[in-house]
Amino acid sequence: MIVLGLTGSIGMGKSTTAKLFAEAGVPVYDADAIVHMLYEGEAVPAIEAAFPGTTAGGKVDRNKLSAQVVHDPVAIKRLEQIVHPMLGASRQRFLHDAEQSGAPVAVVDVPLLYETGGESRVDAVVVVTTTPEIQRQRILARDNMTNEKLDGILARQLPDAEKRKRADFVVDTSYGLDPVRAQIRDILDQAAKMPQRRS
Repeated sequence: MIVLGLTGSIGMGKSTTAKLFAEAGVPVYDADAIVHMLYEGEAVPAIEAAFPGTTAGGKVDRNKLSAQVVHDPVAIKRLEQIVHPMLGASRQRFLHDAEQSGAPVAVVDVPLLYETGGESRVDAVVVVTTTPEIQRQRILARDNMTNEKLDGILARQLPDAEKRKRADFVVDTSYGLDPVRAQIRDILDQAAKMPQRRS
């Protein structure tokens, strides 16, 4: 089974691309969705211990947590040390199940793939991109998003040009869904013939 790492900066259309991979019958692991689940279960006690006052009613309050960690690299590191091992275990279970199901290709959707060294755990990387104008427009249309918050997020992410340079495949979401579907078909055709590279 070939494992594709799907990544891309905020607002590039990665979530939509992940949905289209799933629509094409590919098992997709959504790291963000798993983090949401961990923030409502397994990770709550450890996060409350590390960041007192950031949980309520058995769930992590993402806004309170974000306020405590967003401008503090040490705090971000501490949070990652709690969440990443849990994510790793759930990803292994997902890949095991996908392989057992006979899937030729599986997709691991990880926003910070390059930033966390995740490219060594996949066979090829798919980077989702669009123009900077479309990116900003999409992000600033979201609830509770400000220019300042966006700049903070982008500062933690590898620049889009660097991601595209390192990618095996690039999906451009600037022109609507049908071109993306066509790009996904091409990627799946090529991926099926690839050797495994992951360590």
